[in-house]
Amino acid sequence: MDKLKIVANGALNGEIVISGAKNAALPLMCAGLLSSGTLRLKNVPMLADVKTTQKLLQGMGARVLTDNISEFEINGSTVNNTCAPYDLVRTMRASILVLGPTLARFGKAQVSLPGGCAIGARPVDQHLKGLEAMGAEIVIEHGYVKASAPDGKLKGTRIHMDMVTVGGTENLLMAATLAEGTTILENCAVEPEIVDLAECLIKMGAKIQGVGTRTLTIEGVSELHGCEHSVIPDRIEAGTFLCAVAATGGKVLLRNAAPKTMEVVLDKLVQMGAVIEAGSDWISIDMQQRPKAIDLTVDVHPDFPTDMQAQFMAVNAIAEGESQITETIFENRFMHVPELNRMGANISVKGNTAMIVGVDKLSGANVMATDLRASASLIIAALVAEGETVINRIYHLDRGYENIEAKLGGVGAKIERIR
Repeated sequence: MDKLKIVANGALNGEIVISGAKNAALPLMCAGLLSSGTLRLKNVPMLADVKTTQKLLQGMGARVLTDNISEFEINGSTVNNTCAPYDLVRTMRASILVLGPTLARFGKAQVSLPGGCAIGARPVDQHLKGLEAMGAEIVIEHGYVKASAPDGKLKGTRIHMDMVTVGGTENLLMAATLAEGTTILENCAVEPEIVDLAECLIKMGAKIQGVGTRTLTIEGVSELHGCEHSVIPDRIEAGTFLCAVAATGGKVLLRNAAPKTMEVVLDKLVQMGAVIEAGSDWISIDMQQRPKAIDLTVDVHPDFPTDMQAQFMAVNAIAEGESQITETIFENRFMHVPELNRMGANISVKGNTAMIVGVDKLSGANVMATDLRASASLIIAALVAEGETVINRIYHLDRGYENIEAKLGGVGAKIERIR
């Protein structure tokens, strides 16, 4: 099993090109099931989850072609299987996103209950409740969601989601594009990745109003067609590299970034002492001091993203002062705390709040990645720790970061993949 070996090598300096967003690419790929035309996606990150989604779509009969660099062509005209099996779905929660488009287009779908990172309960009840409101009949048997539309078509309706859910918003949005009549989705998530999906669906012929707001109005159409769409830059990858520079010091320019999608993260970095500049598609960070400890509370977009909590905790661990981080999204997303403490951090947890006392230095150690973003926090800590750090179970990392060793190595990090 692959591991990462990291030895602190001082400040980071240079340029990094940001990949497309995983959390946008996966629902966009699933949107290919809505049409018999060809969906051409550019700026797709070549990640483990993307490759799993490719296998999933191919297993359903879709034609999926890729240049194995950044482009995919997905053609749904050959779909002949409406079942998403356990052996693929178990590794990735985003697999549930085939449910809405498959049910909407074919009138039936069977999807295994999903797996993924063990960061807490991420129930799919809002997905199912919304589809049932649109007329679907749903049963859960033997670990599978089995859904059908009585006369082959979902019906437009008003749906108020009981909680803000990214996946639920995406699934119901895709389903509503082919439903008969008008669907109004209330209490929607408003992440940039959802806006990206909606804009792609509009290119495919969907009629959607309210994009970027908590209420989406979708007038169903009889069919969608293919289109070409470029995946938005990954704001979480960009934020991770910015945190690495905040911890180590140095000056780095991020290219192919989207600063308007991550303003709250940039504001927090400025509070830590970073000098941030940005244009339409680039961000620069200049960090010439020890970071200042800051408090933060995780909440739904546009507030501070849960996917950046672990990375900021790693910076706070070596910052000047004391801080608190409160996690309101997932109840089990502090699993990186014991690993950071193994490296000499001073972090304690009470309920959903972590109390961090900044220390002067960390020490290299053997640590274990527990989930995707925890992996990134351990890399940041390792970049400033005295001695050698070995991070185990980095298969989590490969689900969400493309060529991270090469990108960090290119700006001066001593990092290598070992077995």
